Amino acid sequence: MKHPYAAALTATLLASCALLTGCSENGNPVDFDAGAKGDGGTPVKPVDSDTRMPTGPKSDFRITRTLDDGTHIGRATLNGPKSGVTGSVWVWAPKEYQDPKYAKSGFPVLIALPGGLGSPQDKNGVTNYWVGGDIKLQENLAKLTAEGKSLPFIVVMPMLNPDTRYHDGSDIPGQQKMGTWLTEDVVDLTKANFRTFKSRDGWAFMGSSSGGFAGFKSVLKSPEKFKAAIASGPDIVPDSPMWAGHQKEKDANNPEKLAAQLLKKGGPDVYIAFQAGSKESPTAVVNPIHKFREKYGKGPIHTSFQLIPGGRHNAWDYQKGMAAGSLKFISDHLKAPVPGS
Repeated sequence: MKHPYAAALTATLLASCALLTGCSENGNPVDFDAGAKGDGGTPVKPVDSDTRMPTGPKSDFRITRTLDDGTHIGRATLNGPKSGVTGSVWVWAPKEYQDPKYAKSGFPVLIALPGGLGSPQDKNGVTNYWVGGDIKLQENLAKLTAEGKSLPFIVVMPMLNPDTRYHDGSDIPGQQKMGTWLTEDVVDLTKANFRTFKSRDGWAFMGSSSGGFAGFKSVLKSPEKFKAAIASGPDIVPDSPMWAGHQKEKDANNPEKLAAQLLKKGGPDVYIAFQAGSKESPTAVVNPIHKFREKYGKGPIHTSFQLIPGGRHNAWDYQKGMAAGSLKFISDHLKAPVPGS
């Protein structure tokens, strides 16, 4: 089940991005971690053993949007060495990331995935609509962090599909390895450029519709690497037409089967915050979430469900659910940056 709402966003978001091209900073390089080394290039000692300082090499991030608080969204082209996939990755670091008291600490990472094929398009035609100024994900996260409802996440926004087909965030045989791209190459780029955590306590996904599926599937498939996800209006099972003839591989990317395996193993614990709007289809969206929670939401699989009053299948309404409790649900189980002395 793939929903068309993302396509409806394209015109307004592209217009928003077009307006931003006049900003003087756009296109300029941005080094999010210029202070990762001390005087004379001496490596900085982390505040704790779980903090990983940027490993390098640095990516060529270019500013695509500047928020009112002075923070930037930057875009880099990633030539994935493990997946062979090439595409855009946008990243935003909150203002806390530049606070001197956190200069030696890792930050939690939220990998944000779009629904549909995403929007707006970059110059290469690949997409992630969480970047756009109309949706204001980053502004909302900054506000929720100030209110104590969210950790100060580094937000990483990779492309989800390299073409006009749905890849289910997976390595479908004969297709580009989008599962490897999302869970290895994008993660490695983040580690190379930012102060992060070594443990899974600092890694989570957030996504809507097909991006919600890819995010919570990735947590269930690699619970040793990722601990939590917000899944808004997600598909519950893989359904790309490209799985035809590859049932074994499809099963290996099916959240229901992955959840059954995790229950059998008894861990590690994962935390999935499901969301849906009250105006979404009960048959297509709400009921499958309830059925999944009833069957698999036990033992090491911890779930919550946020029903958004009046909510529809779109990014703006899903953020209302995040503000109402979903972000706090995952934040309570992830690691905050540790202030230094």
